[in-house]
Amino acid sequence: MLEISTPTWVMDALKLANDVARQAKANGHHPFGAVLLAPDLRTVLDRQGNLDTVNHAESTLARRAFEKFDPDYLWQCTLVTTVEPCAMCSGTQYWANIGRLVYGLSERELLDLTGNHAQNPTMDLSSRAVFGAGQKKIEVIGPVAALQEALIDLHLGFWS
Repeated sequence: MLEISTPTWVMDALKLANDVARQAKANGHHPFGAVLLAPDLRTVLDRQGNLDTVNHAESTLARRAFEKFDPDYLWQCTLVTTVEPCAMCSGTQYWANIGRLVYGLSERELLDLTGNHAQNPTMDLSSRAVFGAGQKKIEVIGPVAALQEALIDLHLGFWS
């Protein structure tokens, strides 16, 4: 089996998103983090940790980006998040017109970690399925196997 190496910008951005998730957890929130990259794939336009069960890192960041940036510019940007966005967050990214998604853990892997937790009743619905139901071709990169251990580590013991 041929293993393709993960681009450096993807690894760097996911590590930054994981730092945001670590800070969210330290502040008593769910351990999820997201960053928005400019078209150059290096400049961080915004960052957001989870706030609560309905104010997720990705949807909060996407709404704020939509208020701040032109939709044509956002189409060239990348939302990077530690865990695959749920249906709500994928839908918000779609409507905000952010053209690319990078995530570390899949929604299914999160479900395996959290189980049926009252604060995170994870849906087993991939972002690709949500985007596929729309009319825009949003590029999706993920899950990223190279960082699985570090991303999972923040969730161990949190959901019990």
